[in-house]
Amino acid sequence: MSLADDAAEARAQGWRTLAALHARIEDALERALRREHELSVSEYGALDLLARQDGWHLRMAQLANAVVLSQSATTRLVTRLEDRGLLRRYLCPTDRRGIYTEVTPNGDALLSLARPTHNAALTEALAAAAEIPELTPLVAALAAPPAP
Repeated sequence: MSLADDAAEARAQGWRTLAALHARIEDALERALRREHELSVSEYGALDLLARQDGWHLRMAQLANAVVLSQSATTRLVTRLEDRGLLRRYLCPTDRRGIYTEVTPNGDALLSLARPTHNAALTEALAAAAEIPELTPLVAALAAPPAP
């Protein structure tokens, strides 16, 4: 194998390891959030993201980019949460083409209940992953303080 092939294989192996860690964590979060709060990881992520915004709203396109879903998948996600009274949509007052999405008080209340579940499941999933030698370095990197 050439050096270029070695580098490509190292990148591919790194990606496979990262994908494996992501899948383990997402599965643990999905099970815990569904069991305790009837929320998917995507639904929790959208609520959490919106609740962290100044004014608790984002345009639909911004939300789609932030939760890494297509426009149509984001619309379905928002519709599900809106049907449950957790989000609401409204037209942008300065640009009638824009649609904002924001967390409702019911959504904020559910999010407050779901955050400890999310945090506990994340902590448990990372601890379990740290016991797998191939995943240990990635878990350690997640726990490291951010570089200045």
